[in-house]
Amino acid sequence: MLLAVDIGNTNIVFGLFEGARLLTHFRLETRKARTEDEYAALLSSLLQLHGLPFRATTAPEPEAEAAPGSRADSTPSGEHSTEEGGRGRRAASGGERAGRAEAGGSSPPASEPGHLQPLSAQAGERGISAGILATVVPPVLAAFQRLFQRYLHLEPVIVGPGTRTGMPILYDNPREVGADRIINAVAAYERYRSGCLVVDFGTATTFDVVTPKGEYLGGAIAPGIGISADALFHAAAKLPRVELARPRSVIGKNTVSSMQSGLVYGYVGLVDGIVERMRAEVDFPLRVVATGGLAGLLARDSRTIEDCDEMLTLTGLRIIYDREQRRGPR
Repeated sequence: MLLAVDIGNTNIVFGLFEGARLLTHFRLETRKARTEDEYAALLSSLLQLHGLPFRATTAPEPEAEAAPGSRADSTPSGEHSTEEGGRGRRAASGGERAGRAEAGGSSPPASEPGHLQPLSAQAGERGISAGILATVVPPVLAAFQRLFQRYLHLEPVIVGPGTRTGMPILYDNPREVGADRIINAVAAYERYRSGCLVVDFGTATTFDVVTPKGEYLGGAIAPGIGISADALFHAAAKLPRVELARPRSVIGKNTVSSMQSGLVYGYVGLVDGIVERMRAEVDFPLRVVATGGLAGLLARDSRTIEDCDEMLTLTGLRIIYDREQRRGPR
């Protein structure tokens, strides 16, 4: 299974894919000071809650009956047997030992040095065998690289300059475009195969245009609605911090609903205004899709957003991983 990780300024979103199917997803708050051990503990716990294994396991192979006192497994204790799996390597020793335990043999104790026991490890069950990640928060990248290497024994694909996305970038300097924006554009074009515009409601709200030929044309960046709400709270002494929620009426009858009206409907107006101006600048139709954690809140009142897919970025990561594997070594 493929673990896709989208590291944003506010949240880290995880998605676990089996082929093209998204099995589950969850998000954590982004904290630059967290170590790989902390992220591994949180990730393994979340997977356990979803009934999924942390480490890759494989079905056990039939074993010949060993003579008394001899070892059926010649692999030294503490070592991992690996096999090539795309860009990463998959650790198989945990599953092999689980298989021997089910077959009636003895398994090493859970506290064996150098071993992280797979969660829900059972015969024939597969855990994380490949990974891909993208980040707009460089300080967090190193911790996740170490997580993959130490706990999953994998080298993840890292989306950045040089990654083979299959999409030409028409920006003045292609290296300036955030990885998340390219990933969204790849996923949207794969879905529509036509000119499209992705509105991603994150810490910042990004607008990204893709041509009918599948080229990344450019876009716009605006402060996110969360940033706007925080600015209002910090800059105006008498205004409270409010929940980002859709009010029942545009005309608020108290301070909280008045602030919610200004934030939600004011932001919807910002989105529609930018989308309409972008449509006027290009000579091809644009299919508009929204993504991001707050897409569901804002898309319903927009007159320009046509589709909403909160998992678009995870889907784009899976598509780019598949393309990297199909094209093989550089």
